[in-house]
Amino acid sequence: MFDIENLRRELFTLQDEAYRNFQAKNVPTVDREKFIGIRTPVLCKFVKKYFRAEDRKIFLNTLPHKYFEENSIHALFISELKDFDECLIATKIFLPHVDNRATCDSISPKIFAQHTAELDAEISYWLTSAQPYTVRFALSMLMKFYLGEKFDVRHLERAAAIDSEHYYVQTMAAWLFATALAKHFDAAIKFLSERKLSTRIHNRTIRKALESRRITSEQKNFLRGLKL
Repeated sequence: MFDIENLRRELFTLQDEAYRNFQAKNVPTVDREKFIGIRTPVLCKFVKKYFRAEDRKIFLNTLPHKYFEENSIHALFISELKDFDECLIATKIFLPHVDNRATCDSISPKIFAQHTAELDAEISYWLTSAQPYTVRFALSMLMKFYLGEKFDVRHLERAAAIDSEHYYVQTMAAWLFATALAKHFDAAIKFLSERKLSTRIHNRTIRKALESRRITSEQKNFLRGLKL
């Protein structure tokens, strides 16, 4: 029978204090006490060995979690769910508990790629959330699933409409637009040349785009002239 306290005891046997200090500095929005300090490859290996199928279902219903690593495990389980409806429900339940950039970015459901039409409506809802990491997640989904064959400029329009002062929302928005510039320059550049983005997102987008190897020197020179 799955027991959360037993899981925590097992996790602490994998603790790396130096890595814990590194994580605490790298994810400053989370209290240091919430980190156990487990390197990602070690955690992934442990998860495959420790969890049975029935234990995963129990764990996914054990919220909120106490430690950062528990949230990492939760994100990993969601990402591997093969049924779209189950995955979507699990994601919607988990998102309100996400309180940092690292956990947010580790939620990457593979099954979503096969259901972009259904996912689209959920993204619109998430973009209006008062919770910053829910908005960041929505932006990351737009970047992952809608800048390729599914590209439509309306996805960028939705992202541009976001009015957030939250740093990690702004940085994801900038990442989205910089990626859009690399893949669909003519469509994406209008959001900068017509100043449809907030000043911070605008300048962060340019900064990220200038670091990209997928954007030509000529395009980069044009971007430099758009800095605010």
